[in-house]
Amino acid sequence: MEAGRIPFLVFVARRLLWAVFLLFVASVLVFVVFWLVPANPAAIRPASPFSSPKAQADARHFLQLDLPIWHQYVNFVWRTVRYGSLGRSYVSRRSVDSMIGADAPVTGSLILGSAVIWLLVAIPLGIYAAVRPRSLADRTSTILILLGLSAHPVWIGLTLSYIFGYRLGWVPIQGYCNFFHGGGAVPCFGASEWAVHLLLPWITFSALFAALYLRLIRATVLENMTHDYVRTARAKGATEWRVVMVHVVRNSLIPVITIFGMDLGLAFGASIFTENIFALPGLGNEILRAYRLDDYPVLIGVIMFAAVCIVLLNLVVDIAYGWLEPHTRYS
Repeated sequence: MEAGRIPFLVFVARRLLWAVFLLFVASVLVFVVFWLVPANPAAIRPASPFSSPKAQADARHFLQLDLPIWHQYVNFVWRTVRYGSLGRSYVSRRSVDSMIGADAPVTGSLILGSAVIWLLVAIPLGIYAAVRPRSLADRTSTILILLGLSAHPVWIGLTLSYIFGYRLGWVPIQGYCNFFHGGGAVPCFGASEWAVHLLLPWITFSALFAALYLRLIRATVLENMTHDYVRTARAKGATEWRVVMVHVVRNSLIPVITIFGMDLGLAFGASIFTENIFALPGLGNEILRAYRLDDYPVLIGVIMFAAVCIVLLNLVVDIAYGWLEPHTRYS
């Protein structure tokens, strides 16, 4: 046991070091990109665009924009590591940490709720379509895959809002029932009302991923159905249900688990469209607002927060995969 335990600990340590290195590279790239952007945040506050050059120079000094880029980067890293602070907004002077803390539950609810929907749709339909090729379920899955891959989230969201929100009035079109913090623009009286407000965003956001996972699961199950261990299980008298669920599905879900961890992190970028359509006060809308106002601390803070989430999710997937499949620890 000890002989097998030590390589796994080494594997985890290597993955942790790799995660730290990735975060370092991401932070450097973010700072370099924003340094090259031709903008003047000092003209926002405390000086106005029509103020004197002296006032804008004072503003740049106040915001520490007159320091070399390496000095600004060191200050950012020290402030983040030592005090756990991502700075303050140039525009509102609010703490970036508090802004992310208020917006992250909205984006997290959107992503996790959508993930539940796309897995509940893709896994059973993909398995059934593979087990019953050329059946009605298989043809239906093909149509869903084409629609999910070709339709833009903006079109899907607007169509669903018009049909189920405007015409039928079943669900709210816009607004967010803040179940976690309360005191939002829309009163929230419970989890059910919170879920109703997020139902259309969840469906819109899950459309693309449901199509991708449906195609992946169908193809993986079809491939595993041709392997020798399936023929061996049938020859031993195992029922078709046991062959599919115990042997085929278990092996088919391994790549799904791997990709799922990465997709949850990458979904931060895709959430911008859905949050914009349904006016959700999440990180996607926050980063669009900060981009329009050249609010660099908010942009850098949100991007680094997303990078940390992506790296951590991939780290968890790598460790879980290394634990489930020991031969991958040395690859």
